[in-house]
Amino acid sequence: MSLFFILPMLLLLLLTVCFSTKTVVSSSVGGSSVVEGNVNVNGTASIGFIDEDFICATLDWWPHEKCDYGTCSWGNASLLNLDLNNNIFFNAIKAFSPLKVRLGGTLQDKVMYQKVNDQEPCDNFTKNSNVMFGFTNGCLTMSRWDQLNIFFKNSGAKVVFGLNALTGRQIGSNGTTLGSWDSSNAEALIRYTANNGYAIYGWELGNELSGSGIGTSVTAKQYAADTIFLQNLVQKIYSGFQEKPIVLGPGGFFNANWFNTYVTLASSSLQVITQHIYNLGPGVDDHLVEKILDPSYLDGGSQPFRDLQNILKKSGTSAVAWVGEAGGAYNSGHNLVTNAFVFGFWYLDQLGMASTYNTTTYCRQTLIGGNYGLLNTTTYVPNPDYYSALLWHRLMGRHVLSTTFHGTNKIRSYAHCSKTSGGITLLFINLDAK
Repeated sequence: MSLFFILPMLLLLLLTVCFSTKTVVSSSVGGSSVVEGNVNVNGTASIGFIDEDFICATLDWWPHEKCDYGTCSWGNASLLNLDLNNNIFFNAIKAFSPLKVRLGGTLQDKVMYQKVNDQEPCDNFTKNSNVMFGFTNGCLTMSRWDQLNIFFKNSGAKVVFGLNALTGRQIGSNGTTLGSWDSSNAEALIRYTANNGYAIYGWELGNELSGSGIGTSVTAKQYAADTIFLQNLVQKIYSGFQEKPIVLGPGGFFNANWFNTYVTLASSSLQVITQHIYNLGPGVDDHLVEKILDPSYLDGGSQPFRDLQNILKKSGTSAVAWVGEAGGAYNSGHNLVTNAFVFGFWYLDQLGMASTYNTTTYCRQTLIGGNYGLLNTTTYVPNPDYYSALLWHRLMGRHVLSTTFHGTNKIRSYAHCSKTSGGITLLFINLDAK
């Protein structure tokens, strides 16, 4: 066997063949006491499957005026002003060949799409504390949409686009929306995209409108009806295409009752069920590092994965589960934590854990922007988690194997059949490293 050290506390162990194995592991880092234990990998059968392009990252709409806790961390990372001529940015995406990129976020439900030959002004987001999410509606010009699509094609990205799901609705006094989705503006965008030959991997409806929602919410029954309408629209527009985009939803936080109703009603019109993960709490929390290094806290993150899989199995749907957005700590993360070396403990553990529960794609918030980007918001230079994502993409195969470690709960272990050989790739995360 050979050992691959990617960080002092993170270890990838590559074995030569895919079969049941028992390995003794010892670790001593930075003066810590030696830790020994046994890892058992059952390589005779897969317990889950992930996509070949499991690694995904998001790009958001937030303008540079977006601030949290007195810190403005978004710079020019918005889809509307991101520097598409930056070679570091281009090569960071190209290295994955392909990288799934989800375009969306909180403000996606306030984005209007400029129609061809439309003479109406296409205004940018403007900060306004009196409106939902603190910004007025924004607008995507077709010239910018052209630029984005050309860039993504050349860089080898597979694009999932999050559509505005609030058009045509009113917000009631109880905070929930009234009425069905007005799809006319989205239809114009989808038709323009198809007519220009731009390859979109998937169209996703709405952002964080499930359950009690963020800002507002849509009932599961209404959301299912809107999703069915979107699927029919996509099938109609792409009727002559050999490959059609998939339809995803709901792009929100897991709520068992809401998701159960939604999946039951919309499953025949969905290819992917997406949920968001921010299980570390607010970015302003001063105890994020302690949470990241606490095995019991990390273990608690498995519940949404497990519960969603149970819903999918009971429904009999062919739709699969994705994490559509995960930044760990909400409100833009925490500088020097969620963009730093220590966050690799949480991120790689999430990738391993999600895989064991048949979550086939995992989208990190963000590729760039905020304090949780894989790339530095100003320089575009990769942050530590970028390398973790790239190594996972290159080494961890589709077949997920049952893996247990005995010795200490501070070492977490995951195993997949290797991506480029007939062996096993083992991931160890040592939470006790100093």
